[in-house]
Amino acid sequence: MLEFKAAIYNEIEKLYKKKKILVSAIVSLIFIIIGQFTIVGLRSGFGVRGTSNMEFPILVLSVVVNSILPLFTALVTIDSFSGEFSQNTMKIVITRPISRLKLFSAKILAIMLFVATNLVFVMIFSTITGVIFNSNSFTLKGITKILLSYTVSIVPMIILVLIIIIFTNIFKSGVGVFFLSVLIVIIFKAMEFVFSRYSGIFFTSLFSWYNLWIMSNFPALKIFRQFMMICSYGLIFFTFGYYLFDKKEF
Repeated sequence: MLEFKAAIYNEIEKLYKKKKILVSAIVSLIFIIIGQFTIVGLRSGFGVRGTSNMEFPILVLSVVVNSILPLFTALVTIDSFSGEFSQNTMKIVITRPISRLKLFSAKILAIMLFVATNLVFVMIFSTITGVIFNSNSFTLKGITKILLSYTVSIVPMIILVLIIIIFTNIFKSGVGVFFLSVLIVIIFKAMEFVFSRYSGIFFTSLFSWYNLWIMSNFPALKIFRQFMMICSYGLIFFTFGYYLFDKKEF
């Protein structure tokens, strides 16, 4: 267990030094500011109602989980695997007294911590921005919905991470993996519209899982069904990704 904790701290430190968290935070902050000023402009210029301070963070989340967050998650995941493969630093890591399974798991946990940190940052600043521009609609129920939405949005991202990890263990080029990951997400997003009847089985549809948690009529059965789908995808992709990682020669 001590080796596993050390591996996690090491992976977190490496992610921190690469400054991608800072860049992601800056991009997210710019998006939040632009989004709020756009809403204010529409409200004042065209009489559009816009959103309340409780609705704005949910609106931001809907865009972030389908654009900014997958993009930076892909970059961080590729750096954590393909980056170390190309720089031959993985050889140094695997010589330490830790199993490949623990190292593989530590990398995934560090990446998911990045995802969680990004979501927390977006949640805090989008809420603050919403309160500044419309403080009258501030409610405890609204805060609860925001917290719940952002918390559950962490879970589906692990599927994207595991898919990208599989690509990094198959292809050598980090750039190639990045564009392939983006292409896969776009294709599956398009398939959601083309095959709307079966859209629920595509992993990209799980990015909007948070919507189920904030519905007035709580759909417990549907949430459970999608949770089991996430677990199934996670088990399959984790097993396959680890198999490739374990067999890879450095």
